[in-house]
Amino acid sequence: MTRAEQPVQPETEAKPLDFIRQIIRDDLESGKHPSIVTRFPPEPNGYLHIGHAKSICLNFGVAQEFHGKCRLRLDDTNPGRESSEYVEAIKRDVEWLGFHWDGAVRFASDYFQAIYEYAVQLIRMGRAYVCDLSGEQIREYRGTLTEPGRNSPYRDRSVAENLSLFERMKQGGFPEGSCVLRAKIDMASPYIVLRDPVIYRILHKSHHRAGDAWHIYPMYDFAHCLSDMLEGVTHSLCTLEFENNRVLYDWVLDTLETPHHPRQYEFARLDLGYTITSKRKLLQMVNEGRVSGWDDPRMPTLSGLRRRGYTPEAIRNFCAFIGIGKRDSQIDMGVLENAVREDLNQHALRVFGVLDPLKVVITNYPEGQLEEVLAQNHPQNPDLGARPLPFGRELYIERDDFMEHAPKKFFRLSIGHEVRLRYAYLITCTEAVKDENGRIVELRCTYDPASRGGNAPDGRKVKGTIHWVAAAQAVPAELRLYDRLFIKAEPDGDRERPFTDFLNPESLTLLSRCMLEPGLAKAQPADRFQFERQGYFCLDPDSRSDRLVFNRIVSLKDSWQKINAAPSPSQK
Repeated sequence: MTRAEQPVQPETEAKPLDFIRQIIRDDLESGKHPSIVTRFPPEPNGYLHIGHAKSICLNFGVAQEFHGKCRLRLDDTNPGRESSEYVEAIKRDVEWLGFHWDGAVRFASDYFQAIYEYAVQLIRMGRAYVCDLSGEQIREYRGTLTEPGRNSPYRDRSVAENLSLFERMKQGGFPEGSCVLRAKIDMASPYIVLRDPVIYRILHKSHHRAGDAWHIYPMYDFAHCLSDMLEGVTHSLCTLEFENNRVLYDWVLDTLETPHHPRQYEFARLDLGYTITSKRKLLQMVNEGRVSGWDDPRMPTLSGLRRRGYTPEAIRNFCAFIGIGKRDSQIDMGVLENAVREDLNQHALRVFGVLDPLKVVITNYPEGQLEEVLAQNHPQNPDLGARPLPFGRELYIERDDFMEHAPKKFFRLSIGHEVRLRYAYLITCTEAVKDENGRIVELRCTYDPASRGGNAPDGRKVKGTIHWVAAAQAVPAELRLYDRLFIKAEPDGDRERPFTDFLNPESLTLLSRCMLEPGLAKAQPADRFQFERQGYFCLDPDSRSDRLVFNRIVSLKDSWQKINAAPSPSQK
């Protein structure tokens, strides 16, 4: 069982509870609820993103911590934008993140008949009516924050007429947009959401589960609270944009006098800098070909983060670090990057990869000779053992590890200067070979045979240490260096310019001539490595046996900000 497949363990360390956990504890201790039931209810109209991870960790996390249950429900009330592809992606992402839902996957469409019957009940109570106003007219009649709304001219239709019209809507007797079912509440309410909100509309679209059985579909605000009620949810946890909708949530359940009344609590959403989390805008980038798909490693989707090499542990740690609050605030991307660095630093095996190879010939090394040196898989964790690396006369080093005319504090390789090949020998450069254009194509060096392991027998100090791979055994690979998708912290915050104007033109750099140590030919997609001095990498699904492709998960250091700009999760 891999780390990602292991069940998430609840926190045992005593620490102050966030306000939601405190509410749950108080409810359990008071006997208000014998146990808790939460739910994670995404709409299957796109792939889950990092913002959803916060909600997943909260809803599943509190259920686990307080020995309750968490449902997975797909709020599929909007046919035409939803699909089975998204359903399967959501299930896969939740499981990858390390959580398991109670019972079978649930759908709002499971309750279409029940929700419809509740709508009929409202009509019979005189609390709902069929309205023929257009969408624009409904908005015009609604009023403003400072002015009350006006009653629809159709508000006083009789119960019998409303029942007849609603039945015709159900049977497909009206075109889309011709009429809606509205709750009859109060057009002068200080809560605009209570000014006769639409609770059903006509959609002649095939549903991914129900097919063509329905021509009317409930609005989210009507279906959501009833779905929560029908599932026995105790704590309906959602983000702050639904705060104003709570009064409608409660009105529906109170008016219908349902046998169970969940309570809605709102928390701050995750707003991550240098990215966007609008599924509509993410879909736009996919459709316009600005990214390769929903799982493009630059995307903030969980499938994109997974393909890039992020670990579920890192994402869970990130969500735990930012915590649960009542005020929206933007989180710097560096915090997420630091979370994955910290996780990978503990677990990722160290290997050698040369991104921009420069050939080195050790002129005094015997031709045809090949030996092995031992390299530590993780210098800070000896339990992870060591691996043999082939060493021979011809090697590759990083091009920027050599400078022909080096300044005083350049402690890498230069003419006449000595450097340590990690785990191998000390070498001294004697000559730089150039092509007809003056480009250096090869270095001639000598080695000290007595310095095996990298230590000089006479005790001389060598400050520079560089990595390398043996040329004959090196594995060629393509490396994809990913960076932030946008150059602006709030790419959709400019009303004058589209968010696509702020796409980072250097968000992907392809390196096609990289040379890796031979053991990486056996890498698997779930494997993650630290390419020493370069960053953390994982194998991409595009890889083939004859063409390895590795994605850079994250650099070793934050190249966008100084370390103190974004504290790491362990430093809080």
